[in-house]
Amino acid sequence: MRDKEMTILVVNDDGFEARGLEAMVSIARNFGNVTVVVPDRTRSGMGHAITMNEPLRLSNYKNEGGISYWRTNGTPVDCVKLGEKVLLRDKKIDLVLSGINHGSNSSVSLIYSGTMAAAIEACFSNMPAIGISLLDYSPNADFTAAVHYGKIIVGKAIEKGIPAGTCLNVNVPKVPVDEIKGVKVTRQCDGVWQEDLLERVDAFGRKYYWLTGHLEHKEFEPDTCEWALNNNFVSVQPVQYDLTAHKHIPELKYLEL
Repeated sequence: MRDKEMTILVVNDDGFEARGLEAMVSIARNFGNVTVVVPDRTRSGMGHAITMNEPLRLSNYKNEGGISYWRTNGTPVDCVKLGEKVLLRDKKIDLVLSGINHGSNSSVSLIYSGTMAAAIEACFSNMPAIGISLLDYSPNADFTAAVHYGKIIVGKAIEKGIPAGTCLNVNVPKVPVDEIKGVKVTRQCDGVWQEDLLERVDAFGRKYYWLTGHLEHKEFEPDTCEWALNNNFVSVQPVQYDLTAHKHIPELKYLEL
């Protein structure tokens, strides 16, 4: 562990005013020199979106405790790109930390998550990355447990390493520290959002829609993220950007000509 010599990039998808950002910085500053790049507004549910059809803006909005804080009109993935290609282009980024997210990124939510998209983006450049989420959507969520276990997990990951091309998806249950039973390395469970579009009419008589729904899980096996969270364990899930369904390649050989 190189401790204070490390260069750490902190990003998120909840924006520069989110309390989860303060919590993540409190973790990061224990392990190295920190630079923060975050969206200028909430960018939840952006997935791996990037900004291509308008200019990216970047402004320094705060310098505090030796840490420079930057915000951008871009997405969480843009935050990683700006950190790597602009602000820290003359340095090697040793670790990217994304979050702490307000709300879980377990199950299929991982696919929609801006928090985890930023961590996955770091994998493209072989930068070790960890996304941390708390199962509490409240703007005033208590991040005490997430910070406590975040420090432990980040410290161990720095000491032992994260496999190349892989990032960690950490989800923390919404319970006090003394009620958390431990940490489990898990897999993504089978789940899907049961969605609906609520129709409304604006003041001009025009229809508009609000996306709503709930996450429905199809399994709760002991090795899954949802089992861990529902049993008061912190879930640590290794995530890779290779989406190939490798096991099905042999059975699809009939398509070859």
